[in-house]
Formats: sequence, C-alpha cells, structure tokens
Amino acid sequence: MENIVIIGNGIAGVTAARHIRKLSNKRIIIISGETDHFFSRTALMYVYMGHMKFDHIKPYEDWFWEKNRIELMRGYVTEVITDKKQLVVDGSRSVHYDKLIIATGSKSNKFGWPGQDLHGVQGLYSKQDLDLLETNAPNKDSCKRAVIVGGGLIGIELAEMLRSRDIPVTFLVRESSFWNGVLPKGESQMINEHILEHHIDLRLATNLKEIVADEHGKVKSVIIAETGEELPCDMVGLTAGVTPNIDFLKGSGIELGRGVKVNRFLETNVNDVYAIGDCAEQHEAIGNRRPIEAVWYTGRMMGETVAQTICGNKIEYKPGHWFNSAKFLDIEYQTYGWVFSERNKKNHEEHFHWRHAEDKVCITVAFDKDSRKFLGINTFGIRMRHEIFDRWLTEERNVDHVMEHLIDANFDPEFYRNYESEIVNKFNADHGKSITPKKKSFARIFG
Repeated sequence: MENIVIIGNGIAGVTAARHIRKLSNKRIIIISGETDHFFSRTALMYVYMGHMKFDHIKPYEDWFWEKNRIELMRGYVTEVITDKKQLVVDGSRSVHYDKLIIATGSKSNKFGWPGQDLHGVQGLYSKQDLDLLETNAPNKDSCKRAVIVGGGLIGIELAEMLRSRDIPVTFLVRESSFWNGVLPKGESQMINEHILEHHIDLRLATNLKEIVADEHGKVKSVIIAETGEELPCDMVGLTAGVTPNIDFLKGSGIELGRGVKVNRFLETNVNDVYAIGDCAEQHEAIGNRRPIEAVWYTGRMMGETVAQTICGNKIEYKPGHWFNSAKFLDIEYQTYGWVFSERNKKNHEEHFHWRHAEDKVCITVAFDKDSRKFLGINTFGIRMRHEIFDRWLTEERNVDHVMEHLIDANFDPEFYRNYESEIVNKFNADHGKSITPKKKSFARIFG
C-alpha cells in the first residue's frame, strides 16, 4: 500500500489528508510536533480570552482520525532523505514515504534584536505560544505592561487578547500609520483611532532597538530606537510577520527560497515531494498574489488540489479572486479583489472611499480610471457576500453597476443599519453620477 506522509497538521495538511481519504485507500500518516490533533489556529485567541476551551477549537472529535484511517504521529521531522524516501523524526525514528507533502506552516519572525530570546519574549502562532502566554501574561498583577512589536494582524490580535485581561499594552509600529502597506490611507487612519480608543498605547513610526534583561534573564524593559526611551515591561510579543518553517529541509536537495519552491501543481523539484500552505513558495507569483500566502483559505485550497494530484487527477492550483477577512478589535474587515495601499497603488487604479461620520464603518472601492472596471473592495463594519463580489469580478462589471446593486451584496441581518444610500450618494457627488441604489427586498434577504 502506498504511504502518503504529511508533515504538519494545520489546515493545509489536514485538508490534504481528508481529501486523499475521500478519494483513495492509501495509507496516510500525519506527523506534527505541535499538537496531537488538528485545531483552528485562528481561534487560539478566543481560548486565552475565555470565550472557548481548547477542545472547542478542534473541528473533529479525537476518534475521527482512527475511524478515517488517518494515522497521527507526534514528533518533529529533523531530516528528509529524498534519495531514500525517508524521514528522520526527533533525530532517531525513521519513516518511509512514497509521496511526501510538506505542510509545516510558519514561525514568528525575529530580526536579530538584542534580547529577543529572553524569558518573557514570544510570538503568537503555535499552541506552544498560547501556553507560553499564560505563563508570561496570566494577569495584570504578574504582567504590569506588555510591549508588542509589529503592526500586522497578529499584533492586533495579541493586543486584544492582553487587553481582555486588563493588561496595559504598548504597541510599537514601524509604519507611519497602522498596516498602511496594505490598507489605503482612510482605512489605516480609522484603525489608528480605534486602537487608541481601546486604551492601547499606539506608537507609530517607532522601532525596537533592544530588549533588556533583569538579573534573572527575564524581560524588564525595551529600548525605543528613535528616542532611546527605556520602557519597563514584563512581556514582549514579537508579531512582525511570519516566515516559512523550513529550516529542517536544508541539505535535503529540495529547492528552497524563502519557502519551499513549487510549481503550479504544488510539486517541488524532487519527484513525489509536494509543498502546500504557508511554507510553499510559487516560482512565479499568481497574478497580483504574493509567491507565499500565509492565509487560511489558500492553505485549504492547496490541500484539496494536491490531494487530487496524488490520487491520479493532476490539477493546477488556481486560487481564483483574492479575498480575505480579519478583525481589528471589534471591527470586521473583508477584502475582495485588489485594493492597494497608497504606496502600492497602480497607475490605472482609482479609489472611492466612504466613511461614516460617527460609526467606525467605511469602505474603499477600487476601479480602473479609464474603463471603470471594478477591481476590488475593502469593507469595515459591513458584512458582504463573498459569492456576489466573486461573480462581479469574474464578470468584470463596472463600478457603476457595483454601486447600483451594492445592496445585493449586503450580508447583514434584516434589522441591521444599512449604509448603501449614504455610500452611493457620496459616490454620485464625487464622480458626477446619478446612480439610484436598489432597495433591499424581502426576497433578497430570505431568498
């Protein structure tokens, strides 16, 4: 029987295993050093915040794996010997594979800051990081202040987690406005305000110089690069992005860049070896996407794709239109298509931005200046329907059509406040249009 070995039990690896089992009777072994069972990584924050227990974020019961003949092995792969099709686990155990799927995800970035390996310094990615956070920041008495370094999505999650236990937080963000390498100016500014309103000490255009130890080798303070200020703290969160977790593959003969290099079929340069999820790096980026995409849904799609290939139906990885969602404290964020920040904006791209005068609600719509083709939308505080925007992008609708039919994409319940009329009125004023937005009907709400 053919041995399929998957390294990593995150969303990419587990999706591959589930779909291989649906399609075949091959032997499937998942190796992970992180946890015994798959869990929802995006829900880790809710365990710390007390909304869930860890068992609640495991999508499958523990009996699921044996019932579906998916073997689980706890351990870290320390070496891959491709000419023998052999793995070394924990430096001693050997495992044979016929086909190998590398799905090892990411690890938190470190940039060589003095003191970055002290007790009390950590990232926020793994189950081990969650456990460590309970040690480093159990409550406001043990952790008088935390400092977070890095202004991305993981950083804002960690800030929300710590504030849920009333721990004071200082947030060091090197950019002049929060996440302004991704978000347009108006959105980034709104998130700046929202962070400050949640009593988080946001320091923009601020870099970490050094993490200082006390006499016991634990964090006692950080030094700010620009001013030399020493800021006392008991915990430092390093959330300046992630990088593929591939160090164990050096010397294996598998081609590496920042991640494991793969083609459009998720194949590496070595026969019968594949890579999926956060650790996979496309030789050439797909459209406007990055060569490495540390996103939950792309990991799932890669897992489904590679399962088909391994089971004899070789198909190309096609992720479709870009979309993503996240949460900035209590503001929900969605993006469909492409809406670039000011620094990355294309010459042909025009933005329409609307923000509510009182609520923390806004949208930005991107469209082509000449053809007026709809390119993408960001929404904050308004839930929108993925399938509607996906269809409009595929149909290459123009921005006027999107504005007229915006209500069709609204996913909020019937009695939520609707903003479409205000949005379209501003669009008309900005662009000399007279678009009349469609009204929400009973059929569109419930049909």
